[in-house]
Amino acid sequence: MPGRLPSPPPPQELPRVVLWRRRRNPLRRRSDLVQAWIGLGLLLAALTAAPAAMFLGGDAAYRHYTRTARHQAETRHQTTAVLLEDVPRHPEPGSAEAKETRYPAKVRFTDPEGHTHTATTDVQPALPKGSTVRVWAGTDGKVTDPPLSPSQIRSRAMSSGIVAALGVHATAAAAYGIATRILHRRNLAAWDTAWADTAPRWTTSS
Repeated sequence: MPGRLPSPPPPQELPRVVLWRRRRNPLRRRSDLVQAWIGLGLLLAALTAAPAAMFLGGDAAYRHYTRTARHQAETRHQTTAVLLEDVPRHPEPGSAEAKETRYPAKVRFTDPEGHTHTATTDVQPALPKGSTVRVWAGTDGKVTDPPLSPSQIRSRAMSSGIVAALGVHATAAAAYGIATRILHRRNLAAWDTAWADTAPRWTTSS
């Protein structure tokens, strides 16, 4: 359009000062350099230790849960139980929610030694009294969960490994925070000392 002035070019972004604490400048204090090297050292240590912590933590958890699953398989058994009462109907029979919903109900079952036990377990809705359900029971005659599956063992082991790696980073961050606070207090003490030497020159009348 005639007479229209061209728009000015966008302002250039000022260059960022990378690792300003490590670069030479008149405002840099010795504590700034120390803080920078502490931060860099903790960062490298965390990046190096995190994979090892993840592997070791995950491996230890995998072996632990594998032993747990083996013990559960030896002390638990699956059996058939009989319902001692009617199970309530779901408000929306046939729905996806109804298929996932379970209601607590009393059941009776017999252990491998022939002893009869009564317990409460979660079952599907709308089952009538006398229906049979499959339950897992322990040697104490109580209904329990099935032994850990291989997928559950892997999932828990991975979670433990991730937690271990995050713990390394959290420890490094905490150490950096403590070091920063100590350096900050030392700076404040140095400033107080310097001001104690300088203040008389400002306050003494000529």
